[in-house]
Amino acid sequence: MDVHRCRFVPYPPSAINALAFSHSSSPKTSSRGLSTLRLAIGRANGDIEIWNPLRGAWYQESTFPGGKERSIEGLVWTHDSEEKDKNGANVPGRLRLFSIGYSSVVTEWDLGNGTPLRHASGNYGDLWCIAAQPRQHVTQKKDDNTVNGSTEEIAQYQSLAVGCADGSIVLLSTADGDLKFERTLTRPAKKKARVLSIAWQSKYIVVTGHADSTIRVFDIRNGQQVRSMSLGTGPQGGPKEILLWSIKCLVDGTIVSGDSTGTVSFWDGKHYSPLQRIMSHKADILELAVSRDGGSVFSGGMDRRTILYRRSAGTRPSEKRRWVEVAHQRFHSHDVKAMAIFEAKGFSVMASGGLDTAPIIVPVQEYGKEHHRTLPCLPQHPPVRSAPRKRLLLSWWDREISLWRIATSLQTLVESNEYEDPSQSPTKRLVAKVLIQGEESITCADILKDGSFLAVSTLSTVKVFRLKTKSDSTVGLRKIELPSELRNIGAKIVQWSPDGRWLLAVTSDDKIQAMRAFGWDDSKKVPRFLPQTVDFKRMPRKTLRPNHLHGSLGAYDRSIARVAFSADSRILAVGDLSGHIDTWVLEGHEDMMQDPPMIRPNDDSMSSSSSTDSSDESDKSDEEGHPTLVYAQHWKRNPTAHLIPKLASGPLIMSFRPTISTSLPPKALTNGNGHLHPTRHNPYPHSHDLPTGEDRLFIVTAEHQFHEINVLAGRISDWSRRNPTSILPDEFNSLKDRAMGCIWDVAPSSLTNLRRQRIWLYGNTWLWMFDLAQDLPRSHHNEDDSDEPHTGELNNKSKLRKRKREEETRKRDLVLSMDHDDDASSGAVRKERDTGAGSRIAPHEMTTGVGRKMRKTTGAKGEDARFVRLGRDVSDESGSEDEDEEDAEDQALMRLRRGEAVTMVNGDGDDTVKEGAKSQREEMRKGPPYWGTFKYRPILGIVPIGEAEGDEDDDAITGTDGERTGGRRAVEVALVERPMFDVDLPGRYYGDQEWSEKKDADVRL
Repeated sequence: MDVHRCRFVPYPPSAINALAFSHSSSPKTSSRGLSTLRLAIGRANGDIEIWNPLRGAWYQESTFPGGKERSIEGLVWTHDSEEKDKNGANVPGRLRLFSIGYSSVVTEWDLGNGTPLRHASGNYGDLWCIAAQPRQHVTQKKDDNTVNGSTEEIAQYQSLAVGCADGSIVLLSTADGDLKFERTLTRPAKKKARVLSIAWQSKYIVVTGHADSTIRVFDIRNGQQVRSMSLGTGPQGGPKEILLWSIKCLVDGTIVSGDSTGTVSFWDGKHYSPLQRIMSHKADILELAVSRDGGSVFSGGMDRRTILYRRSAGTRPSEKRRWVEVAHQRFHSHDVKAMAIFEAKGFSVMASGGLDTAPIIVPVQEYGKEHHRTLPCLPQHPPVRSAPRKRLLLSWWDREISLWRIATSLQTLVESNEYEDPSQSPTKRLVAKVLIQGEESITCADILKDGSFLAVSTLSTVKVFRLKTKSDSTVGLRKIELPSELRNIGAKIVQWSPDGRWLLAVTSDDKIQAMRAFGWDDSKKVPRFLPQTVDFKRMPRKTLRPNHLHGSLGAYDRSIARVAFSADSRILAVGDLSGHIDTWVLEGHEDMMQDPPMIRPNDDSMSSSSSTDSSDESDKSDEEGHPTLVYAQHWKRNPTAHLIPKLASGPLIMSFRPTISTSLPPKALTNGNGHLHPTRHNPYPHSHDLPTGEDRLFIVTAEHQFHEINVLAGRISDWSRRNPTSILPDEFNSLKDRAMGCIWDVAPSSLTNLRRQRIWLYGNTWLWMFDLAQDLPRSHHNEDDSDEPHTGELNNKSKLRKRKREEETRKRDLVLSMDHDDDASSGAVRKERDTGAGSRIAPHEMTTGVGRKMRKTTGAKGEDARFVRLGRDVSDESGSEDEDEEDAEDQALMRLRRGEAVTMVNGDGDDTVKEGAKSQREEMRKGPPYWGTFKYRPILGIVPIGEAEGDEDDDAITGTDGERTGGRRAVEVALVERPMFDVDLPGRYYGDQEWSEKKDADVRL
């Protein structure tokens, strides 16, 4: 693969201003069962990102776009009370997201659409802070007719408290699914001290931090101020007033404050008197975070340090425990502005963010024993596209679109002798730059492969431009007027079909619409769209109802995340966040002589909807009885769509294999469907032929599982059956960053059946190649203990259960896994899971706490002595045994499908050997089946640039005899990097012992 490293795309990552988890910490709840847990990240450009922790995988599910001069300054979640359905069953309450930002408006967001749902504003100043009331339950009678008077707990609605710039505190009600003004706690005083921070101490007590060195406590039942606590005047030589940037309350009522002097103060929650002050930061403390049990407090500020405080044990039982600074570390390279903590059983993390744009995940309970983790600051869905035939690179952000032309590679210039000195030739050029009118940010953009047309979408409109190269090699854009029916169709996803005939748009409410274009291949005609759209209806799905205690995200899980066209543009696939895949096929043959070009049904049976009220059978009958014909072709649901399995997690990558053919495609009929004739009962006949091209759809899920599906057959492809996810390389499975996109590198061979079938996957920090022309080797941790290399066990439940019992016994003996070097004969213990952040730190690398080893002896004489490591108990970590059983079965099935000998255990316990259809599969080509690198980072996106040319080159396919069999030039791509040292960030604080860093920064400036 020929790579052009591009660092000239000035994509501006935005600062993080707010963080909020969708649930409050619950130590008794297992994080594996909390499927609705999400992290919302608010950025300075108005975007809200929704991240799914996914048991430590951490991937960005969706983004709610911002707009011009918009910013997110605060985020909170609420959980509505449960309801009863018509059958009396509990219906989970909705999870709701609210935001504030540089205005007097509180906005509630529609999670399913990613758009504002409702607003609340009033006659008060700009909002500076927001906090949600703790979720409380009230006890009421379950049934008035019962004798024993049984009761149940009903959750109450949560009020929102907001602090304003004029000093007022306002309460908003979220009852009945609405957002309304409730009351004002306090009116602004003459001084009008800004309310900088706010927190709930209990159900009725609100604590606020002001810009006049004062902490105030209010009772919302009577609106009276309970107490006022002053921090005094500021330090000598500085401002007279101290700013209370952050206020938090512990579970025991203790109040914790962080201020502009870098001091963390602890206050008694009952008498409201000072307990302790710790001068820990060299600059302002901007945010605090507290653990669920109140035993840990984190602080972050302008000096880039994150500090952990914990209560120290007194030397005497009567001695009062005091807070001490346990550790500090600079996870961020700039100001730390936001923090949020979530803790559950086996999951305990703190998320932080600031001006350096990257979210950081830090372990809480295992602080110092696990690594922290840096999440990507770049979008999960790459904002780059390309037109390979014109060597154009498209990028977008906010409301701006940039178009670059990439020069031919240096090697090609040398071979062509186009320049006397190829090293002096321009490598790239900005040929067009467009600013989209309006205030909304761009949601998506796409360009045709020949670079002739460009489509851009926001949530309110879709715009199409015609591109034409000028004499000075720049590109001019001319807007194409859309029909009135199409002008107001906003979209979150737009994508051209490979042949350029269809423009697909996915609206914010997940309606799928396709617009048919014509006249694009004739430069003398004005290109146009048909005035009507083709609407696609997804299959109704029965989704599992979440636990009523965990809340519901509504239609959010059904949000469409990825779309893909097949190479011949006759198969369409879409995938949603829940893992469902819907597919459609284009039936018939094109007939440009049909008049009218589009024939719509007389009823609304083809209207797009994601509702689950209608049945699949009725939808199918409507499509067959009233098809929407477009030039004698008809989009219909794939007949085998119901056979496609649901994915375990949402898709990150969906891509059809490119068509591999050595022969020319058949010529189309001049009249399209010459064998069909109109009749009185069928005035518009059309063919029912289905596509016959490449239909293999490659999918990578959020858990990095590989699936390849034969869409027309409705089954897993042969390669995917022979290569389950369990045999992926250990190096790939250890990747933390999720996959972002893929590039295909396929080429046929004219001499043999050998072909190049590579797929290049990439994430934020890695690039991997998998050769789909050969099977993956088995990983070392899945090899069998037997001497025969191709013998495995299938359904050997007894041995797995025995190993499970041995593992449980070993866990009871050890507090944590043993060091392998200490006792190699005892065997290795299964790798323990982390708590949601990074991996475990090796014992010799730990910098906090006491020693991690102890000597354990067995017997009176201590003849059996060994060293074990201290740490957390892993006996509660469930799921590993079940995964081992699934892996063992996958291994055996994989060998059977590959034609290898497999040992099976029948019902009588006797081993019988079955031979596969083939004893050995011949290698299709030489070369590694996979390859990876971490050379490029951070990656914004990778797109093909330029088309392969030539018959033979150094990358030609090689046969088993070592002779070259011909092939095409390797795929040429533009790899767009966006290193943070190229991003313009505001100046940062430099403290003691940082003069070298400051000097380096001054040199760069």
